[in-house]
Amino acid sequence: MPGGFVLDAPLEGRTVGRVIASRTPRLAEGELVFHRQGWRTHAVVAPEEIRRLPRFDGVPLTAYLSILGGTGLTAYVGLTRIARLREGEDLFVSAAAGGVGTATGRFARLLGAGRLVGSTGSAAKAAHLTHEVGYDAVFDYHDGTAADLLGKAVPDGIDVFVDNVGGEQLAAAVGVLRQFGRLVRIGTISQYNTPDAPQPRINHADIVEKSLRMEGFLVSNYRELQQELYEFAVPHLQSGRLAPDETVIDGFENIVGAFLGMLRGQNTGKTIVRDRTQQK
Repeated sequence: MPGGFVLDAPLEGRTVGRVIASRTPRLAEGELVFHRQGWRTHAVVAPEEIRRLPRFDGVPLTAYLSILGGTGLTAYVGLTRIARLREGEDLFVSAAAGGVGTATGRFARLLGAGRLVGSTGSAAKAAHLTHEVGYDAVFDYHDGTAADLLGKAVPDGIDVFVDNVGGEQLAAAVGVLRQFGRLVRIGTISQYNTPDAPQPRINHADIVEKSLRMEGFLVSNYRELQQELYEFAVPHLQSGRLAPDETVIDGFENIVGAFLGMLRGQNTGKTIVRDRTQQK
């Protein structure tokens, strides 16, 4: 989170809200909307600053911030547009218990992925990923070097690496990717607090000799796929085949603690703060 923050102004953040009063026919009272006006219980927005949200039977409102929101869209774009995942291909996902990691695992299963392996920071999260999300194997990155742990988890290699971490796990993944493998760069958690720290060496010769492709992206450049995400995910949510992974914290007064807990890895899936006065 580099500079640009202003004192006495809300921090930026994605929000789902309900219109409680309107001065324009373009936005009706009672409509559900998505906006990015930050950490506040109420906001004044213009119609061009929001996105109207459809209502789907059996789909909770929190899903619009997790599996149907930017988190889910990031996972969907990463798999379908960047990795171009093919049925039967094997994946490794770093930070697999986070919002994007859980969505990636669930979507990969629906798309017909082969072996699905992830990394996380605790045994409890590893259990959730294997028992609930659909991962075949998950290792705790505290238990050894990424190269050793990943090598044991995928002795025959992988086709796709979805990277939320960077650093040591990125370097290890390059070593186990097969011919024509793809690396999808989504985040670099390992460098968020120490951007100037020395990074593990990536074997760039592997990238050439195995014809690997590494590509990063910003989900904001793929907003036109939002409807496609709904069409893909909503039927599975309604049938129960797909479930959102969320850590929901009640009470707007707990938003700072929720944010810090997310940075400390205390969440599983997407962290969402819910205003207790607006839960209907």
